[in-house]
Amino acid sequence: MPQELAFFRGGFVPIEEANVNIKTHALHYGTAVFEGMRGNWNEDKEQIFVFRAREHYNRLIQGCKIMLMDIPYSVDDLLDITWELIRRSGYRQDLYIRPIVYKSEELVANLRLQDLDADFALITVPFGNYIEVEGAIRCKTSSWRRIDDNMIPPRVKIAGHYVNSILAKTEATLAGYDEAIFMNHDGSISEGSGENLFMITNGVLTTPPVSDNNLTGITRDSAWTLATQELGLDVVERPIRRTELYLADEVFLTGTAAHITPVGQLDERPIGDGEVGPITGQIRDMYLGSIRGDNDKYSHWCEGIVPNVE
Repeated sequence: MPQELAFFRGGFVPIEEANVNIKTHALHYGTAVFEGMRGNWNEDKEQIFVFRAREHYNRLIQGCKIMLMDIPYSVDDLLDITWELIRRSGYRQDLYIRPIVYKSEELVANLRLQDLDADFALITVPFGNYIEVEGAIRCKTSSWRRIDDNMIPPRVKIAGHYVNSILAKTEATLAGYDEAIFMNHDGSISEGSGENLFMITNGVLTTPPVSDNNLTGITRDSAWTLATQELGLDVVERPIRRTELYLADEVFLTGTAAHITPVGQLDERPIGDGEVGPITGQIRDMYLGSIRGDNDKYSHWCEGIVPNVE
């Protein structure tokens, strides 16, 4: 039977023992950085394939630098901890892997980052589809604007700035949509509430630059690679205006949780024919094969872990 375990304060413990004090700084102020990784179960190979974990941990360390947090682990150490937790937990299904580095000082009424202890923790949980929709999703342009890099840097996953995404996603879903699309204060498109964005027009993929207040997305990079290397398509990185999306042939979102998600409608306007576009479908299928270790060309993107069986 699987065990729900965590890596917490330097060791592997049952999840119910991985608790923090109510005075923990990160709880009050959002002073944490995290990552979300997918562990994808391959029934034929009886392994969980973790997708691009090294890149995720490199980004986690970048977030730590911005937030003035030091942990006694290298990227290789973090990878070893992750493989061991997956082995020990014994899950034989798709997982969401959540590492977090947080200001662990039990201290309130302190609005600085320096001289505060930080700690690393890691959990894994069973995880299926992020957006429970078959086919293309319906999106709404959010009334909430994307935070700017000079407010809270969105290029890394800082816990506190996700309130921005939560407000946008909540607004969209309460209105009956599946996802929100952010605009920047100048009216350019940024990204979804938890995904990067691509637009396809006349066979050319366009995506906003990271400087338009986007996460440096790992799935974004994967989709870019598959589009250029496997389909021979051009990818252009430039600002996108809202009305360009209305007139695009295809739009899709990319993210660890969302995978490659086609957008069929934005603000009650169909994108293309409102269904999954042909290019989006090809990229999605190649991506889904790659994350489960079934594409030998991109096997370097995955690490296969055999979970313990009791």
